Amino acid sequence: MNNLEHWASLAEKSSTIDNDLYAKFDVKRGLRNADQTGVLVGLTNVGTVVGVEKTEAGAVPVQGRLEYRGIGIDKIVHGFQQDKRQGYDETVYLLLFGKLPTSGELAEFSAYLAQQRYLPKYFTKDIILSFRGRDVMNMLARSVLSLYTQDDNPDDVSTTNLLLQSLSLIAKFPAIVAYSFHGMRYHYMNKTLVIRHPKPELSSAENFLYMLKGGNRYSPLEVEILDLMQVLHAEHGGGNNSSFTTHVVSSSLTDTYSAIAAALGSLKGPLHGGANIKVMAMVDDIKSNVRNWDSEKEVSDYLRKILDKKAFDGSGKIYGLGHAVYTLSDPRAILLKEKARDIAKEKGKSDEFDLYDLIERISPDLFTERKGDGKVIAPNVDFYSGFVNCALDIPPQIYTPLFAMSRIAGWCAHRIEEINSAKRIIRPAYKAVGPKIDYVALNKR
Repeated sequence: MNNLEHWASLAEKSSTIDNDLYAKFDVKRGLRNADQTGVLVGLTNVGTVVGVEKTEAGAVPVQGRLEYRGIGIDKIVHGFQQDKRQGYDETVYLLLFGKLPTSGELAEFSAYLAQQRYLPKYFTKDIILSFRGRDVMNMLARSVLSLYTQDDNPDDVSTTNLLLQSLSLIAKFPAIVAYSFHGMRYHYMNKTLVIRHPKPELSSAENFLYMLKGGNRYSPLEVEILDLMQVLHAEHGGGNNSSFTTHVVSSSLTDTYSAIAAALGSLKGPLHGGANIKVMAMVDDIKSNVRNWDSEKEVSDYLRKILDKKAFDGSGKIYGLGHAVYTLSDPRAILLKEKARDIAKEKGKSDEFDLYDLIERISPDLFTERKGDGKVIAPNVDFYSGFVNCALDIPPQIYTPLFAMSRIAGWCAHRIEEINSAKRIIRPAYKAVGPKIDYVALNKR
């Protein structure tokens, strides 16, 4: 055994805690209660996520609700869709300022964001392209930290300065993601390097597609559905891992760039931001092993193999089904599915969409068959978001960065709220359970 393996063995032994101790001291692992509801650790006005109602009998499953500043996500989405316009800028305004904008306020706000899209001089070359990287999320976090050096007043936590920084980051994220992806392709995939400057006349969603693909390489429906994806991912309450990270880091009164970089680090983890990639891989595996995609029997038989850990990755999971908070339904999945069917028709992927729909319909009975507990298993937003990204010809390397490009709005709203309202550094308790040992002089060890 070499030194590193020996040290790893020591580290693993010293960092492993007896599972029984968590129950003995009633530790809320994952900040989850015994009924799987979240431990209450804070208050927020920004977003609400509801999957159960607490009664005297315990937590009762209910249809999922997601609200931004008290407005249901379905009402927000159907509101701007009925007007045949895009909704992300309006959503950002709502999350940051707590009210829906008038048409004049929205036009002024969108124009301001459009002017903030441009990166500092030489930033693209010096930070993104020259300091190359293989992972776009890592490049995004690195770029955010580098923007600290471009800010003349980076550590000011006044609301005015927080807002200036937030709007700048929200506007610049699409360019950073697009340029990081193109730089990665150029350096590591031998592709042509193309950098397209933002166009202020384009919407947030269309501007990103233009920088990613170029003009005339996307349809109006693609713009519409990307905008919807941004709205659905913009916020998800203060308890999701990356937003909670934003609260924790912001409570120390550190700078905005450090707080957002920390949130990006959280989202980069496969248990948070990478679920739709797992769904895509699982469905690709099903497509490769099931001859007739429209055969309920063949698909059911293969899903049973997945549940029995005899197929796909051996985890026993059907990815994209179930959620930590939602029980009976995920409102984001319902809204996204409405448009996923449309983009499937436009892209000639209706047979693949029907396979997703079939998996959604038959999986609950398979779970009941295996588990026997009657628990409702509904699709979450990740179940269809990977399919939609694929239909939009968005490369898998930027699935999670696209998530970040949307969620930055919620992170900034939570950061401003933490600094203005909580006013106390987050410092929960950890109980020491290790043995007491004596210090032994070096020559006697």
